Amino acid sequence: MENEITIYNETEEEIKELSSLKEVLLSACQKEKLNHVCFNVILVDEAKIQELNRDYRKIDRVTDVITFALEDEDTMVLPSDVRILGDIYICLARARSQAIEYGHSFYRELAFLAVHGFYHLLGYDHQNKDDEKIMFEKQEEVLQMNGITRSEVKE
Repeated sequence: MENEITIYNETEEEIKELSSLKEVLLSACQKEKLNHVCFNVILVDEAKIQELNRDYRKIDRVTDVITFALEDEDTMVLPSDVRILGDIYICLARARSQAIEYGHSFYRELAFLAVHGFYHLLGYDHQNKDDEKIMFEKQEEVLQMNGITRSEVKE
Protein backbone atom coordinates (compact mmCIF):
# COMPACT_ATOMS: atom_id res chain seq x y z
CA MET A 1 0.00 0.00 0.00
CA GLU A 2 1.16 3.45 -0.80
CA ASN A 3 0.43 6.48 1.31
CA GLU A 4 -3.25 7.32 1.23
CA ILE A 5 -4.53 10.83 1.78
CA THR A 6 -8.22 11.51 1.44
CA ILE A 7 -9.53 15.06 1.26
CA TYR A 8 -13.16 15.74 2.12
CA ASN A 9 -14.75 19.09 1.40
CA GLU A 10 -17.72 19.45 3.74
CA THR A 11 -18.41 23.01 2.62
CA GLU A 12 -20.43 24.38 -0.28
CA GLU A 13 -17.30 26.03 -1.66
CA GLU A 14 -15.55 24.65 -4.73
CA ILE A 15 -11.80 24.46 -4.19
CA LYS A 16 -9.75 23.84 -7.30
CA GLU A 17 -6.49 23.48 -5.36
CA LEU A 18 -7.36 20.15 -3.72
CA SER A 19 -5.36 17.89 -6.06
CA SER A 20 -2.31 20.13 -5.62
CA LEU A 21 -2.83 20.05 -1.85
CA LYS A 22 -2.74 16.26 -1.89
CA GLU A 23 0.56 16.35 -3.81
CA VAL A 24 2.05 18.67 -1.18
CA LEU A 25 1.05 16.26 1.58
CA LEU A 26 2.40 13.26 -0.34
CA SER A 27 5.72 15.09 -0.68
CA ALA A 28 5.70 15.69 3.09
CA CYS A 29 5.26 11.93 3.60
CA GLN A 30 8.15 11.31 1.23
CA LYS A 31 10.34 13.89 3.02
CA GLU A 32 9.65 12.13 6.32
CA LYS A 33 10.31 8.72 4.69
CA LEU A 34 6.82 7.50 5.55
CA ASN A 35 5.32 4.52 3.78
CA HIS A 36 1.98 2.88 4.39
CA VAL A 37 0.38 5.82 6.16
CA CYS A 38 -3.11 7.13 5.72
CA PHE A 39 -4.89 10.20 7.01
CA ASN A 40 -7.73 12.53 6.12
CA VAL A 41 -8.01 16.25 5.53
CA ILE A 42 -11.51 17.57 6.14
CA LEU A 43 -12.42 21.08 5.04
CA VAL A 44 -15.16 22.59 7.17
CA ASP A 45 -16.98 25.84 7.92
CA GLU A 46 -16.60 28.02 11.00
CA ALA A 47 -19.54 26.46 12.85
CA LYS A 48 -18.10 22.93 12.53
CA ILE A 49 -14.56 23.84 13.58
CA GLN A 50 -15.90 25.82 16.55
CA GLU A 51 -17.99 22.81 17.58
CA LEU A 52 -14.93 20.53 17.38
CA ASN A 53 -12.78 23.03 19.27
CA ARG A 54 -15.44 23.38 21.98
CA ASP A 55 -16.22 19.68 22.33
CA TYR A 56 -12.69 18.29 22.21
CA ARG A 57 -10.45 21.11 23.41
CA LYS A 58 -12.93 22.96 25.64
CA ILE A 59 -12.18 26.20 23.75
CA ASP A 60 -15.42 27.69 22.43
CA ARG A 61 -14.16 29.67 19.44
CA VAL A 62 -13.31 29.31 15.77
CA THR A 63 -9.78 28.14 14.97
CA ASP A 64 -7.93 27.49 11.72
CA VAL A 65 -6.88 23.85 12.09
CA ILE A 66 -7.51 21.00 14.52
CA THR A 67 -5.92 17.58 14.36
CA PHE A 68 -6.99 14.29 15.83
CA ALA A 69 -3.92 12.06 15.95
CA LEU A 70 -4.91 8.43 16.33
CA GLU A 71 -1.41 7.37 17.33
CA ASP A 72 -1.79 9.51 20.45
CA GLU A 73 -4.69 7.31 21.54
CA ASP A 74 -3.47 4.33 23.60
CA THR A 75 -6.83 2.56 23.57
CA MET A 76 -6.99 2.24 19.78
CA VAL A 77 -5.98 -1.07 18.23
CA LEU A 78 -4.58 -0.26 14.81
CA PRO A 79 -3.33 -2.58 12.06
CA SER A 80 0.41 -3.11 12.24
CA ASP A 81 1.07 -2.91 8.48
CA VAL A 82 -0.43 0.58 8.08
CA ARG A 83 -0.08 3.73 10.15
CA ILE A 84 -3.47 5.43 10.41
CA LEU A 85 -2.40 8.90 11.47
CA GLY A 86 -5.78 10.56 11.97
CA ASP A 87 -7.70 13.59 10.75
CA ILE A 88 -6.83 17.19 9.97
CA TYR A 89 -9.77 19.62 10.07
CA ILE A 90 -9.22 22.95 8.32
CA CYS A 91 -11.60 25.90 8.48
CA LEU A 92 -11.86 27.34 4.96
CA ALA A 93 -13.15 30.73 6.07
CA ARG A 94 -10.25 31.09 8.49
CA ALA A 95 -7.76 30.02 5.79
CA ARG A 96 -9.16 32.71 3.47
CA SER A 97 -9.05 35.46 6.09
CA GLN A 98 -5.54 34.50 7.26
CA ALA A 99 -4.27 34.53 3.67
CA ILE A 100 -5.44 38.14 3.38
CA GLU A 101 -4.09 39.01 6.83
CA TYR A 102 -0.64 37.53 6.06
CA GLY A 103 -0.55 38.88 2.49
CA HIS A 104 -0.23 35.64 0.57
CA SER A 105 -2.47 33.39 -1.51
CA PHE A 106 -5.31 31.24 -0.25
CA TYR A 107 -3.49 28.22 -1.67
CA ARG A 108 -0.36 29.02 0.36
CA GLU A 109 -2.40 29.31 3.55
CA LEU A 110 -4.34 26.13 2.82
CA ALA A 111 -1.09 24.23 2.15
CA PHE A 112 0.50 25.68 5.29
CA LEU A 113 -2.44 24.60 7.47
CA ALA A 114 -2.51 21.11 5.93
CA VAL A 115 1.24 20.61 6.41
CA HIS A 116 0.99 22.06 9.92
CA GLY A 117 -1.73 19.55 10.72
CA PHE A 118 0.33 16.73 9.16
CA TYR A 119 3.21 17.43 11.54
CA HIS A 120 0.81 17.51 14.49
CA LEU A 121 -0.38 14.03 13.42
CA LEU A 122 3.25 12.91 13.58
CA GLY A 123 3.54 14.19 17.15
CA TYR A 124 5.25 17.52 16.55
CA ASP A 125 4.08 20.50 18.54
CA HIS A 126 4.88 24.14 19.23
CA GLN A 127 4.33 24.43 22.97
CA ASN A 128 7.82 25.85 23.51
CA LYS A 129 10.34 27.75 21.37
CA ASP A 130 12.58 24.75 20.66
CA ASP A 131 9.71 22.52 19.52
CA GLU A 132 8.20 25.37 17.51
CA LYS A 133 11.49 25.95 15.70
CA ILE A 134 11.75 22.27 14.69
CA MET A 135 8.13 22.01 13.58
CA PHE A 136 8.06 25.27 11.64
CA GLU A 137 11.36 24.51 9.88
CA LYS A 138 9.95 21.17 8.72
CA GLN A 139 6.76 22.84 7.50
CA GLU A 140 8.67 25.49 5.61
CA GLU A 141 10.91 22.88 3.95
CA VAL A 142 7.85 21.04 2.61
CA LEU A 143 6.30 24.25 1.31
CA GLN A 144 9.60 25.30 -0.32
CA MET A 145 10.02 21.85 -1.92
CA ASN A 146 6.68 22.45 -3.59
CA GLY A 147 7.46 26.00 -4.68
CA ILE A 148 5.00 27.49 -2.21
CA THR A 149 6.46 30.70 -0.87
CA ARG A 150 4.96 33.59 1.01
CA SER A 151 4.91 35.63 -2.20
CA GLU A 152 3.46 32.77 -4.24
CA VAL A 153 0.09 33.50 -5.78
CA LYS A 154 -1.86 30.57 -7.21
CA GLU A 155 -5.46 31.56 -7.75
